[in-house]
Amino acid sequence: MSIVNSPDGNSPEDERPFEDDPTAERPSIGRALQKARIEAHLTVDDVSNATRVRITIIHAIEQNDFAPCGGDVYARGHIRTLARAVRLDPAPLLAQYDAEHGGRPAPTPAAPLFEAERIRPERRGPNWTAAMVAAIVAVIGFVGFTMVKGGGNGDDSKTQVAEGSTPTVKKSAAPSATATKPVEPKSDPSDSAIAAAPQDKVTVQVSAADGRSWISAKDHNGRMLFDGLLKQGESKTFQDSSKINLILGDAGAIQLFVNGKKIEDQFRPGAVERLTYTKGDPQVG
Repeated sequence: MSIVNSPDGNSPEDERPFEDDPTAERPSIGRALQKARIEAHLTVDDVSNATRVRITIIHAIEQNDFAPCGGDVYARGHIRTLARAVRLDPAPLLAQYDAEHGGRPAPTPAAPLFEAERIRPERRGPNWTAAMVAAIVAVIGFVGFTMVKGGGNGDDSKTQVAEGSTPTVKKSAAPSATATKPVEPKSDPSDSAIAAAPQDKVTVQVSAADGRSWISAKDHNGRMLFDGLLKQGESKTFQDSSKINLILGDAGAIQLFVNGKKIEDQFRPGAVERLTYTKGDPQVG
């Protein structure tokens, strides 16, 4: 069935309830939402403005077509949002949806983030330790060699031992160089990963700056990195060797940083966006 929108955001069939199966024990999800909206004297445009859910998605849900939602996670989120907008308890509708669509999807935990900073301090420590040990061994060896060489030369031995004591200054100089080395300030792992933005990887930070949104992130092998609700003020950072695939349930609420650069795309509130970023993105910025 095609849907034609009127200028005010409602289709000609918007206020016409569709017939339920007379054998059904309870109304469908779409019928219940449509009936509650009409009883609340709200148009589809009113609900869209209040929830930032697109008009076409509201029409589809009221006709029990959840495909435009982009998946079970987003369908459940839209049902909850629309139910609250028309003053319905969303719990029974969500339970009905889960029963009809194979149960509630299990949330997937975020994959560990690979930061370059984890490796660098571990490499520097052993290098400085090895340098200190080598300097101490060199000083001891030099002093010992000088003492042995000048042991049978009378007064010359005193001179050589005195001269051999000069390198002992280096023994104290090596630790002082280590002590005066500036300590790098620590930063939040997600922020430092964005700041480093290694060129041989793709780094994406997703922040819910203007509201909350369901997001899904996968690596180049299709492995799920995260699938869940990002609340306002929260952020997630993802990194992969070649590609990150994103789905944003409400792209208008999201702010993106890719490879250390802010993405300036003006996403519409309520829009579901499917995005792919590689280690060469953004090309211009």
